[in-house]
Amino acid sequence: MTTLALGFVLGIRHALDSDHIAAVSTILAQRPSWRASGLIGFSWGIGHTLVLLLVGSVVLLFRVTIPEAFAVGAEFVVGAMLVALGCLLGFRLLRERWHVHAHEHGGEQHVHLHSHRVEAHHEHTHWWSDSIRPLCIGMAHGLAGSAALLLIVLASAHTTLEGIVYIVVFGIGSIAGMMLIGYALSIPVTWSMTFGRSVFQTVQGIASLGSIGLGFWIIAEIIKGAMEQ
Repeated sequence: MTTLALGFVLGIRHALDSDHIAAVSTILAQRPSWRASGLIGFSWGIGHTLVLLLVGSVVLLFRVTIPEAFAVGAEFVVGAMLVALGCLLGFRLLRERWHVHAHEHGGEQHVHLHSHRVEAHHEHTHWWSDSIRPLCIGMAHGLAGSAALLLIVLASAHTTLEGIVYIVVFGIGSIAGMMLIGYALSIPVTWSMTFGRSVFQTVQGIASLGSIGLGFWIIAEIIKGAMEQ
């Protein structure tokens, strides 16, 4: 297997990392459609690749090294981001299920707790959820994973151009991998909708708790590592 082919395969494998899947799943759980799944995966991959290419170009051109503190800090940000994404999804579920509703009876306004369930077919053009938000999330993951990738690139690339091409191919692999993951994750989400809103919300809840749990685990491992040093 050539170096570029290996880079493409490693890019696909990189997309399968648990933190990547957890982050994207929190968005996919809110957008149960095939179109959104592909766009979310593609946008994540583009953001991830852009950051890798930017950081990689600087490292290859100026032959600088990424400080360990920077890499650890980026991982901490990813952990915090996973917690935030999971919490946002959880709050959204609670808000959709129960919220304060004001209306009038007999000319008098009343305020009470009201159950509001969004219909599964009620969709709009969610450009933020489908493209910009996963793009930003992918950029954060690219920053966190740049140190490990660039160690491989610096060890295998003979020229700056060869290193940049390797990063591009790796990025293409991660884009393809994340799009496949997006489509795969959309199956249980859309499938759960056929069994009613409660099942669909259960799947969303699992995505929320999974993201929060993984985020706290990453943060805990970083803190544990810092205390052992």
